Amino acid sequence: MRQTLVIIFLLAAFVATGIFLLPSIAQDPTYHDFADRRGLLGIPNFLNITSNLAFLAVGIAGIILYAGNLKLVARRAWIACFTGVMLVCFGSGYYHLAPDNNTLVWDRLPMSIGFMGLLVAVLVEYVNPRLEKYLLAPAIVLGLASVVYWHYTDDLRLYVLVQFLPLLMIPVILLLFGETQKDRGYLLMALAIYVLAKLAEHFDRAVFELTGNIISGHSLKHLLAAIALFVVYWMLRRRAPGSPPVAPAVRSSRTS
Repeated sequence: MRQTLVIIFLLAAFVATGIFLLPSIAQDPTYHDFADRRGLLGIPNFLNITSNLAFLAVGIAGIILYAGNLKLVARRAWIACFTGVMLVCFGSGYYHLAPDNNTLVWDRLPMSIGFMGLLVAVLVEYVNPRLEKYLLAPAIVLGLASVVYWHYTDDLRLYVLVQFLPLLMIPVILLLFGETQKDRGYLLMALAIYVLAKLAEHFDRAVFELTGNIISGHSLKHLLAAIALFVVYWMLRRRAPGSPPVAPAVRSSRTS
């Protein structure tokens, strides 16, 4: 177990070092040039704003699921994750009213909470329940700091680390620690859907044109990311009450 933990943290350190060896990454000003600028009902960028309601729904559902059960594993980490998801609805909605770097801050702040809450929750469930006590608060502070750092320096490297480290670390954690967990396929499915969401975001205008100007890649990204989070919520919801995942501390020695 200790050797595997060392591998995980060395991998995280390696990824972080690699990112900071790169030159400073400035925010691309064309990022704010979205394909779908249509307004409706007096709301500008209507679909880019209203598609965020999916985050509100899954965020509230996740908070309700965990708020009432004090015995669930990684309870505080999952609540942090779903709270960040819920707040993305408001932050992203505000950003899309008038997209620029200043409003983008309010989109990325709650996203960073969600990313860090998710990573810590997976570490707690699959590696060691005690990690929540030591990692959750520093991880959230790091996530928020990455956005503040970008805002004042126009350097995205720390935020890139916060966003993509969970995508890299979670499959590794599942590979090393997940053989006793029957529901790890849900997490892998959620990650795959989120990758599709990022691709839709990258091909924003192409998706808009391919769908006959029905929906843009960025709006589709919101919906796909919310679906990915719903998969995580469903994974957690389907667990029988009072039957949390196997605590890492009682797993067999094969995980060491």
